Amino acid sequence: MMDFTHLHVHTQYSILDGASSIPKLMKKAKEDEMKAVAITDHGNLFGAKEFFNEAKNHGLKPIIGCEVYVARRGRFETSTKEDRGGYHVILLAKNETGYKNLVKLVSLAYIEGHYYKPRIDKELLKENCEGLMASSACLGGDIPSQIRNDDEKGLEESLAYYMDTFGDDFYLELQRHPTGDPVFDNDTLAKQNKVNEKLIQISLDKGIKLIATNDVHFVNQEDAEAHDRLICLNTGKDLDDQTRMRYSKQEWFKTREEMGELFSDLPQSLTNTQELVDKVESYDLNHNPIMPDFPIPDEFENADEYLRHLTYQGAEMRYQAITDEIRERIDYELGVVKRMGFPGYFLIVQDFLNAAREMDVSVGPGRGSAAGSVVAYCIRITDVDPLKYGLLFERFLNPDRISMPDIDIDFDEDGRDEVLKYVVDKYGKDKVAQIITFGTMAAKMAIRDVARIEKLPLPEADRLAKLVPERPGTTLSKAYKEVKELNDVKIRGTDLAKRTLQYAETLEGSVRHTGIHACGIIIGKDNLINHIPIFKSKDTDLWVTQFDGKHVEDVGMLKMDFLGLKTLSIIKDAVEMIKLSKGIDIDIDNLPLDDKETFELYSRGETTALFQFESDGMKRYLRELKPNRFEDLIAMNALYRPGPMEYIPRFINRKHGKEKIRYDLPVMEKLLRDTYGITVYQEQVMLLSQEMAGFTGGQADSLRKAMGKKKRKMMDELKEKFIEGCAGNGINQKTAEKVWTDWEAFAEYAFNKSHSTCYALVSYQTAWLKAHYPAEFMAAVLSRNISDIKKITTFMNECKRMGMSVMGPDVNESRIKFNVNSKGNIRFGLGAIKGLGESAASRIIHERDENGHFTDVYSIVERVDLKAVNKKSLEALAGSGALDGIGDIKRGQYFGKDSREVSFIEQLIRYGNKFQNESSTSQQSLFGESGELEISKPAITIEEEWPKLVKLDMEKDLIGIYLSAHPLDTYKLEIEHFCTHSLADLDNLSTLNGLEVMIAGLVKSHKQAYTKNNKPYGQIMIEDYSDSFRLMLFNKDYIAFQNFFTPGYALLIRAMVQPRPYNNGTVDYEIKIREIKMLADVREDMIKSLILTIPLKRIDDQIINDIEKFADQKKGSARLKIMVHDREENLYIEMFSRTKRINLSDDLIKFLEEEPEIDFKLN
Repeated sequence: MMDFTHLHVHTQYSILDGASSIPKLMKKAKEDEMKAVAITDHGNLFGAKEFFNEAKNHGLKPIIGCEVYVARRGRFETSTKEDRGGYHVILLAKNETGYKNLVKLVSLAYIEGHYYKPRIDKELLKENCEGLMASSACLGGDIPSQIRNDDEKGLEESLAYYMDTFGDDFYLELQRHPTGDPVFDNDTLAKQNKVNEKLIQISLDKGIKLIATNDVHFVNQEDAEAHDRLICLNTGKDLDDQTRMRYSKQEWFKTREEMGELFSDLPQSLTNTQELVDKVESYDLNHNPIMPDFPIPDEFENADEYLRHLTYQGAEMRYQAITDEIRERIDYELGVVKRMGFPGYFLIVQDFLNAAREMDVSVGPGRGSAAGSVVAYCIRITDVDPLKYGLLFERFLNPDRISMPDIDIDFDEDGRDEVLKYVVDKYGKDKVAQIITFGTMAAKMAIRDVARIEKLPLPEADRLAKLVPERPGTTLSKAYKEVKELNDVKIRGTDLAKRTLQYAETLEGSVRHTGIHACGIIIGKDNLINHIPIFKSKDTDLWVTQFDGKHVEDVGMLKMDFLGLKTLSIIKDAVEMIKLSKGIDIDIDNLPLDDKETFELYSRGETTALFQFESDGMKRYLRELKPNRFEDLIAMNALYRPGPMEYIPRFINRKHGKEKIRYDLPVMEKLLRDTYGITVYQEQVMLLSQEMAGFTGGQADSLRKAMGKKKRKMMDELKEKFIEGCAGNGINQKTAEKVWTDWEAFAEYAFNKSHSTCYALVSYQTAWLKAHYPAEFMAAVLSRNISDIKKITTFMNECKRMGMSVMGPDVNESRIKFNVNSKGNIRFGLGAIKGLGESAASRIIHERDENGHFTDVYSIVERVDLKAVNKKSLEALAGSGALDGIGDIKRGQYFGKDSREVSFIEQLIRYGNKFQNESSTSQQSLFGESGELEISKPAITIEEEWPKLVKLDMEKDLIGIYLSAHPLDTYKLEIEHFCTHSLADLDNLSTLNGLEVMIAGLVKSHKQAYTKNNKPYGQIMIEDYSDSFRLMLFNKDYIAFQNFFTPGYALLIRAMVQPRPYNNGTVDYEIKIREIKMLADVREDMIKSLILTIPLKRIDDQIINDIEKFADQKKGSARLKIMVHDREENLYIEMFSRTKRINLSDDLIKFLEEEPEIDFKLN
């Protein structure tokens, strides 16, 4: 069989156009005994590194290429329709020079030429053609387009250009896609035949060689239908849309035999592909680290010397005295850093961190393994002393193998971008880039995408998607093995459901979109396009790499993570607030780590809003542990995660002496004492291997890595060395084997102590603030979570538990963010009011700070800049309640209108403008007369106050939550006594299967629609204190209850949670409503009796008179029953009122709630 290589291949990185999985491509190429394969994605090199690695792994020669877009006029031209996109040309790199030129071309296509598509032009291509081969591409190519348009002059010009530019490295590309479908064959195939006929003639006339390609877009013939769905997804068209973009369904990765049959009349076009393969030289995309240049002061010879200087300078500040131990550790680390070539890396990081601090950006104490470096500590890259906490440098940099250091840095949320700007300004925009991410179709997404194209009903699509386990990385093939129900649909479901799963499995893993890594940054030595392909995104002004985070370091790029950590912003805001409200400066980086109040807070489990310690499970363990030293927090932070969590009870029992601590060897006590004999940290394994078996630091890190990643071969080799080393130190084999076995059981769960220590410190800072300045801390927490209603509700409840009120915005007390007033309560910030605008809020606060509080609403419009504080701003202030505290004006009155239909707010604006204008005129008068301005103030409109629900809805619209009250507060008694679940409890209905639930909620919206059979159904959104929930009612159920679904109605709903089977074999769970009542009717209809339990000693004339007064006020339906008890005498007396039917008024309930000794129950 003749040799053939596919030279025009689109992978899944031709986004929403190619459906070829790179591993599957390689597998098929290898099975067909091909020797090489090319990648030519549309306009990008997104997949080049993955492709290169996979080809090498399969023993195939990788040919890196791209189907570029060549602008029809020029890459800078964007004025006409023809400038959108461009002609297609295939470029293939035949050596490293060609690859670098391809990288440059593809990068500049985005940087300079992007207009609808990333475009180069002929000028740029000619300048960067060395080492590249080219072919004429598909029907969209330059030469094929001239042929199709019968443009002989244009054709000759294009041929001359490509022959002159590429010489013998230019080829004419033939494609044939016969389908048997007359509609397609009379169109596309006819065009291909016309082009091919001309190309063959050109080849004979001009001696340009022909190559056969198949414009590959998917791997196997049976993938054609799935690919067709992908194109629909890309274009947003339906399958049955006759005008939509279509492929021939012939574009699969055909075998050599299939291509031989297709081009049996032109065998040389097949064998010519081997000529290109032979031209491709071997080169490597991987590269040693390319370190950026850091400017060194003149008095130092090089980066090594300067880093040493800074390190010892910092050591003198960090340590009271530089001991021999400290000096030895510093010199050792500096030696490793120098040998690996990373001094510049450390200098770069310390430089932008120092700049960050000078810009008042908060910097975290460290993150990850970098905290194990004393050098990093001395030059203030980290703020945790590795010597104090037994943190290891080798966990950060293994001296036995060169790998890029990994220093991740946390900044406060607001400051991250400032630091990034500093880096860009210092090194240049062409040397700094963010890192691309690829959003792929995971199993659930693939099902939903295909279901939409296939028009599988939405509920069925949801059910299928939900059957896929939530575990990250779960593929459909795995899900079929794990979930019988899903596998049954695949085998026995409806044709539509089976097709959906079939195509979803084919498209699974396809790249759906690009994104930007949340924190990844690379810094280059010179222009990045000399090393890595660059992409431009609408989401950032910075360049973005075309390789993702898995590959940027492999090609030599220096990567670091700039993370915006919300907690640092909270700490910073709290410290600033304490200074503002109390005049106290807090040195948050130097808190005492033995603060009694802080550890008592942890021990009570009052850790809501504390960094990494706020989950319910963690609270429970903290109450049992009662931590009293910082090391306990480090350990809990490491243990509270899947796997090691099972060791927490032992950890707690050992701390409190309930379980004996045993050490296999005396040396283990020294290293495991802080964790009560349990191996919690990777560093403990590393240190023990050094102490017991004489491992070097590098060998110890290799052991850590092998155990953590279960590298069996490496573990077996290291075990042998470990047993031998232990024997050399007098440790018998049995003990050594036991220790090793224990490590194997736990080491994969052992955590990085460096990271745990840093984050325990951040947590401690939040706990210290909460213990000592609770109002300021919680105000900062609320400010930084304002857009998350569930969290805001949780934190407001925590404030209430702590005895603090969270009050609405107030024009005289609020600042931009939440703040603490003079009474120690928390005020909503003006910045949280929608429609006010930060500029208006800032002007109001500035005027107040400069000239005192506003006395009434008139003083506001007299004093503030009404260009910034306009009508919309005043409406937002009034509707949110921010004006409630100045004057006796109800919210509704601000919106009331006079006889001319002018609202009071509009009258205020007019008055304010006139006042300010005349005031300005008076001040500028020649004689400077003074006196009161006589301008009549607009009269307050006579307008009734808004109904409570209108007021609360406006409040929620403007500040995001119900604050002054909740619409359901009126029915709190009913909800507490009758509801079995909150709406938040309905999040996972499968756990409630078979249960009857009683829920309450406020109707927020109601949408009625009709099924295909013209039967009504409704979607009803209800809301309670905890969450919102969508009810779906169909047919008879909907008709029976539809009158209850008016927005604003407060309902009590009795329902069953039950399975709902679908035709495709899946099962979901639903709320089946049995009964609905208006909450307003519940007291009268459902409460049959009131039972009061009163201590005998509390019975007196006053209590009897009070109860009788309520019973006589208004007749009700509830029977009154009184239980009198004397616990000392073990006496209980039941008393019934046969004649009294009591009304359960709000006044009665309030009276009972305010009587601590009286218990009451309803039934």
